[in-house]
Amino acid sequence: MLLVRDLLRMPELRLRAVVGEEWFERRVTGVYGTELPNPARYLSGGELVLSGLLWLRSADACEVFARALAERGAAALAASAADVGELPEALLAACRRHRVPLLEVPADLSFAAITGRVALELAAERVGDAGALLGHHRRLLTVVADGGGVEELITAGAAELRAPCRVLATTGHVVAGPPLPDPAGLVREFFQAERLPKVVRRTTVLPIAERGGSRLAAWLLVVDGDRVHDEVAAELASLVAVERARVVQGRGIANRAAGPLLREVLSGTGDLANRVAAVGWDPTEPLRVLAASASDGRTGPVAALLAEVLAPIAPHALVGAVGAEVWAVAPSGAAWVEAVRSGLRTAAPGLGSTRVAVGVSSPAPAAGLRGAAAEATRARRLGERRPGRTSVVAGEEIAFHQLLLAGVPEELRASLRRRVLGPVLDYDAEHGSDLVGTLRVFLDRGGSWTLAAAELHVHVNTLRYRVGRVAELLGADLSDFAVRVDLYLALQAG
Repeated sequence: MLLVRDLLRMPELRLRAVVGEEWFERRVTGVYGTELPNPARYLSGGELVLSGLLWLRSADACEVFARALAERGAAALAASAADVGELPEALLAACRRHRVPLLEVPADLSFAAITGRVALELAAERVGDAGALLGHHRRLLTVVADGGGVEELITAGAAELRAPCRVLATTGHVVAGPPLPDPAGLVREFFQAERLPKVVRRTTVLPIAERGGSRLAAWLLVVDGDRVHDEVAAELASLVAVERARVVQGRGIANRAAGPLLREVLSGTGDLANRVAAVGWDPTEPLRVLAASASDGRTGPVAALLAEVLAPIAPHALVGAVGAEVWAVAPSGAAWVEAVRSGLRTAAPGLGSTRVAVGVSSPAPAAGLRGAAAEATRARRLGERRPGRTSVVAGEEIAFHQLLLAGVPEELRASLRRRVLGPVLDYDAEHGSDLVGTLRVFLDRGGSWTLAAAELHVHVNTLRYRVGRVAELLGADLSDFAVRVDLYLALQAG
């Protein structure tokens, strides 16, 4: 492996260290000569950049040049001062600031000589590495051929790389390998990265490419250390992609049963107990129904994401898109809802401007799946009204009246609210008052004058006057329980 410090040990080059001895352990993977003021678009990382500084016009130009090398991961800058007299202090300062090793090229040494010498060194390195790389490849390929699966492949990869390896889903679930201290942080770095592989906190994140797959529901290979240019790590990522394709294919085969089951659940036809038994589940065991929507209507990526979210908690979940919604049916388990919420929250940086709302039903046997689907739909509609890029609402978490209101179209809710509270709404708008707020607190406190007055920070007599004004405007008796129920639901509908 050719490092920056090795260049200084080549007597025929006579390079002089100027800046950054603490960074001389960086690997050199190529040579690039340039006189462009900003060569960033032509760098891919690891280059020894050669320059005669013909681009040098000002101190600001040094800043732009050094920053470009740092951002693109160049190994070092080898500069000749033949045309400028001496290396300017502004260049030295910019290289220090951006942690770019700076070497000075003798005025009588051509860049061609440096390029040729480095090319010979890299060629010898590749020849020496070829046999070892072939051995790595054969050993890893044997694991795949023997059907070892992702866990065995990652164990073998860690042995070949002599470093801990993991496969991480964008939901934060570690698919294979030891636990990670901050999986959500790595997922966020993956979605924000302009290019991959990328080193994040002494760990390299490599993409696991899946043909036709959704980046939102991708897998990542995470390897300790700087493995950006490591061919064994890249080979391991490609082999994990093969295993990933097998997993996705297996889900697709299993989900063929999702269509008929979901159609019968949503249409209200067919024998659900027999259909559930055909899937391989016990019809008497509790199941959950999940309903999801995407604000942009794209169900494909959301279905793939939900399949990934459910994989560690409900491996045999059936996931499918019906119309503009994504549905899932799965056996209920401990902490099921919180796991869905956590997985979607972790993947949220990959959603962009899309909002995903999910409703999860309470556990129900096969005979109760239609009711569970209705509950999940209402919970999802409540989720669509809540803030945030992702929202997960479970049936157990919401009150009965909220579920009822969630099933009412928004236009009808607004109409009912206006019909019940119209005179009070108009009065508040005209007088700048808040009788609606007073009524809400009064009903929330069960009609207790003392508790409501204390929360509103007013005298009880003032509260009695305001509530009396509401009753007068509505022409209603607020001591009547049925009237209070109507008013409370109208307030909740807004």
